[in-house]
Amino acid sequence: MQTRTGTFLLVVVFVGGLAVIPRIFGGGLVSLGQSPLVGKPAPAFSLPVVANGAPGKSTIALADFKGSPVVLDFWATWCGPCKAEAPIVNAIANRFHDQGLAVVGINTSDRAGVGGPWATAHHLTYPIAFDEGSEAAGEYNVTGMPTLVVISRTGEIIAVREGVTDADELESLVRKAL
Repeated sequence: MQTRTGTFLLVVVFVGGLAVIPRIFGGGLVSLGQSPLVGKPAPAFSLPVVANGAPGKSTIALADFKGSPVVLDFWATWCGPCKAEAPIVNAIANRFHDQGLAVVGINTSDRAGVGGPWATAHHLTYPIAFDEGSEAAGEYNVTGMPTLVVISRTGEIIAVREGVTDADELESLVRKAL
């Protein structure tokens, strides 16, 4: 009986792990289908800045970027895939900054006080905000991390990607937003 139970648990863990792999490595669409947010206006937010903010501003809001394409990167310091994706997001932020792209890192589901120092230590150049209580993450239906949300100049969500998104795919999404 224990062998059957052990085998059953092993199969459950294996199949469950297969379901997670695309979310971690595939940069696939949320929930293996299109996010219900695509095509809708991006939810407003205003969050405290913990790194790379504008001088004299202690908060960052989506409204600050009206008329600009925006990439939101929902991440946490404890998330290995988030750490792997951070340099990709940073490179895209730097490459497209002069074309008007705004990138905002939203540190969520994390302890207060850890996101800013981590971003600074890893030389991230885009603003990092802290989502205490994960309210913004909830508004954007973030269920796994990292999650990238690409917003057009008109404020419409054009893509949501959960899991590590590679540089080529992120660049393609940004070009569509520009």
